[in-house]
Amino acid sequence: MSAIGPEPDHSDSAIGASAQRKAALRLLPVIGIGYGLAYVDRINISFAALQMNRDLQFSASVYGFGAGLFFIGYALCEVPSNLLLLRFGARRWLARIMFTWGLLAAAMMFVRTPLAFNTLRLLLGMAEAGFYPGVVYYLTLWFPARMRARAVSRFYVALPLSSVVMGSMAGWLLGLGGKLGLSGWQWLFLVEGLPTAVFSLVILKLLPDNPAQAQWLTTDEKAWLDRQLKADGERAHLGHSAGVTQALLSPKVWMIGAYFLCALTANYAYGFSAPAILQVATGWSVTNVGFLVACFGLAGAAGMLLNSAHSDRSGERALHCIIPCVVMAAGYLTASYAKEPWLVVVALAAGFISFMSMLGPANAVPMQFLAGRAAAAGLAAMNTITMFSGFIGPYWMGRTRDLTGNYELGLRGLVVPSLGAALVMFLLTRNLARFKGTATDAALANEPA
Repeated sequence: MSAIGPEPDHSDSAIGASAQRKAALRLLPVIGIGYGLAYVDRINISFAALQMNRDLQFSASVYGFGAGLFFIGYALCEVPSNLLLLRFGARRWLARIMFTWGLLAAAMMFVRTPLAFNTLRLLLGMAEAGFYPGVVYYLTLWFPARMRARAVSRFYVALPLSSVVMGSMAGWLLGLGGKLGLSGWQWLFLVEGLPTAVFSLVILKLLPDNPAQAQWLTTDEKAWLDRQLKADGERAHLGHSAGVTQALLSPKVWMIGAYFLCALTANYAYGFSAPAILQVATGWSVTNVGFLVACFGLAGAAGMLLNSAHSDRSGERALHCIIPCVVMAAGYLTASYAKEPWLVVVALAAGFISFMSMLGPANAVPMQFLAGRAAAAGLAAMNTITMFSGFIGPYWMGRTRDLTGNYELGLRGLVVPSLGAALVMFLLTRNLARFKGTATDAALANEPA
């Protein structure tokens, strides 16, 4: 040993970097494509409605109610689905989810009545239940806590990018009306639904259930991941020793669920009516509105990646969520009063980009206090609470549109959940800071003198 001490050993950090790089390259593109297909099949009725509501004589309230029923089915099956993922393994269960929801999404082309519309939307939600929390839980098996905002954003970026695909294709698909006796909205459901069912085979082939089954990781890389994830679990408020019941009853789980409930209520209320709102504001064709939505998607993807990377580097989560929520509120309020088309577009773009930018940091927050089996149950419970947003938001916009003849009141109402989300995140992160401080004090008190 030299007088100045041993040379630093960088081999462990090199092994860790290699393990993370391999996991990111092998897993995140596959998961991202899967989630992008899910989002397209969930929200493509926003474009289909431009023709479908007229052809089937659906009112805005009928449409909003049916659009929201998806999330009721999702919420009812969320926790059972995630527990079944633990039993059957992520690979098999995520593939099953994709296959069934892809077939049901394509089956939307057969809708003729409000009853059929409502039934298929409910079944579609039940089929997709568990995919998102299952994926987030799956990522906790591969990425340490300090990396998770970036990991989540790199698959979640498929959400705004799916808006690019959907917006770019919507005009063309709706323009296929009359071919083979199908309406344009029927072509939209068919062409965007079947690829999801096919992609389930890719999920089944390429996703290992956990690092131990990954043949592309070395023994040292698997051991590094195991050490890192065990350390995260020991620091978590609800770690590997916590049971499902503890996670389901945790006030922190309910608080993060309330945060997403508020934020997503605002986003889904806007998202399911976005093509109609933008068409009214601009007077543009469906094709041009689709390209505008695609531009929003590209900007949202950039905002998500940048804000998530900054949140991971700084280690700060709260402000990276709270500030976007305040901007969302300002955007919706401005759009509701603005008379100039350009100002409506800019305000709605600001709201959409802000929502997308906070998703990475916000999804990293529950990983500060959940690990292991408690994470699977806690994430499912969180998402169950969240999913009611998808019913509340679209139904709110549909009812206010029918009552007032425009979307102005609906947009103004979105200020409340946007600011509510900011408040909940502020309270939750203060609570987590107190818990962290208490845990640190306890650890110091137990150290030998």
